[in-house]
Amino acid sequence: MTAAIRTVGLTKRYGSVLAVDGIELDVPPGDIYGFLGPNGSGKTTTVRMLLGLVLPTAGTVEVLGARIPKHARSVLHRVGALVEAPAAYGHLGARANLSIMDAAGPGGARRTRKARIDQALEQVGLAGVGRRPVKAYSLGMRQRLGIAAALLRRPDLLILDEPTNGLDPRGIQEIRKLLLDLNSSAGTTIFLSSHLLAEVEHLCRRVGVVDRGRLVLQDSLAALRAPTGSVVVRTPDPEWAVGVLDGDLRERSGDRLVVRAADPAELNARLVRHGIRISELAEERRTLEEVVLAATTGSSDRVDGAVPPTMGVRSEVLSSDDSAWDRPPPGPPMPLPTRRPTTPSPLQSPRPEPTRSEPDWTGRCSCGANCGRSRCTAIRSSSTSRGWLVV
Repeated sequence: MTAAIRTVGLTKRYGSVLAVDGIELDVPPGDIYGFLGPNGSGKTTTVRMLLGLVLPTAGTVEVLGARIPKHARSVLHRVGALVEAPAAYGHLGARANLSIMDAAGPGGARRTRKARIDQALEQVGLAGVGRRPVKAYSLGMRQRLGIAAALLRRPDLLILDEPTNGLDPRGIQEIRKLLLDLNSSAGTTIFLSSHLLAEVEHLCRRVGVVDRGRLVLQDSLAALRAPTGSVVVRTPDPEWAVGVLDGDLRERSGDRLVVRAADPAELNARLVRHGIRISELAEERRTLEEVVLAATTGSSDRVDGAVPPTMGVRSEVLSSDDSAWDRPPPGPPMPLPTRRPTTPSPLQSPRPEPTRSEPDWTGRCSCGANCGRSRCTAIRSSSTSRGWLVV
């Protein structure tokens, strides 16, 4: 059987940067395939190489049995694509933009163009948009128009990069239902790249996880989310349950217990026999988020600050009640800074020091009134005007 998408040793290098490193995809016809990975892991570069928009450095790409980019012209009219943000002429309406896109390449019959445009707009919920220019559209409306352009030729393969970007929850649900209907009724193969793991869990049957340019995981979603061999139990009697379960308890968090058990029904009967009440009991399964986080190392768009340099041999880890401020610095004590003596310029004459008259503390005042007070207001005011104060 000819695969809808197959790549062998697909590699793309930009100078010294290895963006895609030997990816080998295998997407059978009629499948819904989720392509996952952190930002900067090479997802969009891979999608562009599948469509012939970027030439690979090494490796081969086959789409619907044809080599890309060598035979791209003969097969790409059977492929609908949405890569990153949809592009459109802002001064034109939805129908005018779709007409231009449909006339741009082979495979779009002119006599059926109007009917296909109306059907695509109806499918994505833009049938009543009229002649409103695209520049007046919201982000969600632009995204719907991009999906309509991908559906215009009634493709055998849909390659969608973040198709629900900018849509509200109801819009996401509508697009999900549309894609499922296309897959079940027309047998359309869907290759979906998305960060919304919940949507991938609802839509996809198989997933591939890429990290730092390498395909680190490719398997069916059912296999990845298979039971782990443990059972999750919630009970209002956790203390009694711990005593009954003995060594089978793997983890406890409040009233939630994770128990090693191959048969949930047998575990339930065992707890009930001991009079322990059960409020919830289910097999433990890993979520898709846990699978992806375990398979990837991190996001390349994260830029951390530089680690501060250590102080050589004196650097050490301080305890919680210790502080570096309580310790003297290593080596001899540093001398205190002193003020440099200023040498006047030869062109400048030294500024004369202001003369200060010392107050008379012999019992007489210096106000001239001979009031006999040693601290009269005249002494205070004259002293303050010279820059010092008698209190």
